[in-house]
Amino acid sequence: MEQYEPESLSAAQLAAARRSLTGGRGALGRRALLRASGAGALTLGGLAGLSGCGIPPAKREGEGPASTDHSDREKTLTFSNWTEYMDISDDEKSYPTLGEFTRRTGIRVKYTADINDNVEFFGKVKPQLAAGQDIGRDLICVTDWLAARIIRLGWAQRLDPANLPNAYANLTAQFRRPDWDPGRAHSYPWTGISTVIAYNVRATGGRKVDSVGQLLDDPRLKGRVGFLTEMRDSVGMALLDLGKDPGNFTDADYDAAIGRLRKGVDTRQIRRFTGNDYTSDLDKGDLAACLAWAGDVIQLQADNPDIRFSVPSAGYITSTDNLLVPAQARHKKNAELLIDHYYRPPVAARLAAYINYVCPVDGVREELAELDPKLAANPLILPDRAMAARSHAFRTLSSAEETAYEEKFAKLIGA
Repeated sequence: MEQYEPESLSAAQLAAARRSLTGGRGALGRRALLRASGAGALTLGGLAGLSGCGIPPAKREGEGPASTDHSDREKTLTFSNWTEYMDISDDEKSYPTLGEFTRRTGIRVKYTADINDNVEFFGKVKPQLAAGQDIGRDLICVTDWLAARIIRLGWAQRLDPANLPNAYANLTAQFRRPDWDPGRAHSYPWTGISTVIAYNVRATGGRKVDSVGQLLDDPRLKGRVGFLTEMRDSVGMALLDLGKDPGNFTDADYDAAIGRLRKGVDTRQIRRFTGNDYTSDLDKGDLAACLAWAGDVIQLQADNPDIRFSVPSAGYITSTDNLLVPAQARHKKNAELLIDHYYRPPVAARLAAYINYVCPVDGVREELAELDPKLAANPLILPDRAMAARSHAFRTLSSAEETAYEEKFAKLIGA
């Protein structure tokens, strides 16, 4: 296997990773803001390790090496996922949709919720992947930027469409063509994460807030506006408001978006940049309006009828958490069959009803309505065609771009 020169994370990238895992996407509430619970010491240690040993540069090296597949003889697989990211029985002793898979296929699943954040997890498995070794997992779930890196390094296996008929047929158009995995040759999304505008209608005096421009310019909101410490979300939404495509922008476009946000900071229109701690301030009305993650909004609305959301006509940012089969996985076919299981509409509906994030599976509305009519009608879980058409993914960045962009963003937010 070709050896790579290590590429250390810059100070700005390390700071961004820390923000993400302590309050940002890395700490999103997979059901009740618990995604990063217990992550502190481990994640900081993982970051230190990555800083020292470096992450190989993200460059395509072809397909992941084909492993010897033992699936036909060994009816088992190991699946690593995030905490609070799987439906669980009332007595918290079993996972109903995994149990259904075993009853239908005879394949037992060793399920472990051992992913606390992307950086720490990658630091844990990178040495084995780089050495061409089995990491002891047949299926993993990681966020799009890390999925892109793993695929480009050749550390994910190409999936066999013959084992994925439901996934191929039912994957919603919104998530079919990521720039980092054309045609979804190596990955399928577990769920989507949407960035929208949330506002407290009591704090806005009954007014709707429905654009980034309003967040940045409306004098009635001055000092009560929040943006996110996640660069891709805040800058991506600013790019859209400027009429730029987050999937295809230039350095000049990025600088213009930073300048737009800088004005909001300098005029004190923006109160602060936050992780998911915006939820408390929004609930109390200390923040009148802010950028927010859809899963948080759903949970806030369950307890506070004053919380509303809007999707700007200019569009919104969506990311994904994705299923990959690592290179040298022992049970590739079994893993593919499990991916396909979660693209069966009845199964996908039960998962969506529990985790409350964007469901990437077409044909689940009727199934979800039987479980919870309100969730089935919620566009934050099942976007309608018009909303899905306004969804944009932030394009994949080169290592040089990521370093430069994170440094500029860090200066903006004072990190």
